[in-house]
Amino acid sequence: MFELIGTAAAIGAGIAGYVASKDFTKRRLRFVDAVHKAPVPLIAGIGAALVAAPVVWLLPIVGAGTAILLGAGVGLGVRSASKERHLLE
Repeated sequence: MFELIGTAAAIGAGIAGYVASKDFTKRRLRFVDAVHKAPVPLIAGIGAALVAAPVVWLLPIVGAGTAILLGAGVGLGVRSASKERHLLE
C-alpha cells in the first residue's frame, strides 16, 4: 500500500514540476534571453532535485526517485517553454 502512495507522490511531483516550471518560464521569464540557452533546463532540473533531496530524505513514504522525477519534470518544463518561444518567433 505504501509503495503505491510513494509511486503516486513521485508521479505527481514530476507532473507538478513540469506544469509549474513551464508556466513560470512562459509567463515570468519570456523576456529573459539567458533562460533560452541550452544548459539552462539541465541546471534547473538538477537544482530542483537538489532542493527536493533533503525533503524526501525526511519523509518516510517517498524516496530519491521522487526528487529525481521532480528534477526531470522541472527541466523538461523549462525546455518545453523555451522551445515554444522559439517556435513563435
